[in-house]
Amino acid sequence: MTRQNAAPQSLPAPGDRERAPLAHRVLRQPVRRALERFFDFHVEGAEHLPADEPYIVAANHHNYLDGVVLTLAIPRPLAFIVMPRVYRATPLHPLLHRHVGSIPINLERPDVGALRRALERLRQGGLVGIFPEGPFSTRGRLEPGLPGVGLLALRSGVSVVPAGIRGTYEALRGRWGYVPRRHPLSVRLGVPRRFSPDRLRGRRSNRLAVTQRIMDDIAALLT
Repeated sequence: MTRQNAAPQSLPAPGDRERAPLAHRVLRQPVRRALERFFDFHVEGAEHLPADEPYIVAANHHNYLDGVVLTLAIPRPLAFIVMPRVYRATPLHPLLHRHVGSIPINLERPDVGALRRALERLRQGGLVGIFPEGPFSTRGRLEPGLPGVGLLALRSGVSVVPAGIRGTYEALRGRWGYVPRRHPLSVRLGVPRRFSPDRLRGRRSNRLAVTQRIMDDIAALLT
């Protein structure tokens, strides 16, 4: 039902690469240096990242550190799809998320608006970051993926870059005040996979198959 690295029927127009948000430009390098020094942070597989085209980054998810390390691993700015409780975690969070271009999503029902905003971001040549498991995994292991990532991959026709994040669960497990303990953190990036947006894209079975393929790619990076 899917084809690896097959050319889609129509690629989104790359457009001009948007300017990175101020927070991304100012904080990215200092935060990365701090994590490299105190948490032995490193990235594998950066050579797999497409150079100048839109794509989706799909990763496993344990806590807020995942968004931090994934932002540091990807050189271009990511627009994350985030749940309401993350978007509104504190009174300042909505302002921050609007600044960095986060896309809020409602997981209690199909959120057509969030899908449209993500597709528009990709159409303009940007990147979208998604945690297919949805809510945080509280057991320290990869949970089943939700079909939204499969729908986004099929509707957009862009490449999906799988990412395996290690160490964030251990760094925050049982910690008070969300202050991480010193523990090695890493991101492993896999080979991009593109799914053909064929005539079956509207079928739930096809979305589920694409989602499972993406989750299998993430799982392979965690072994």
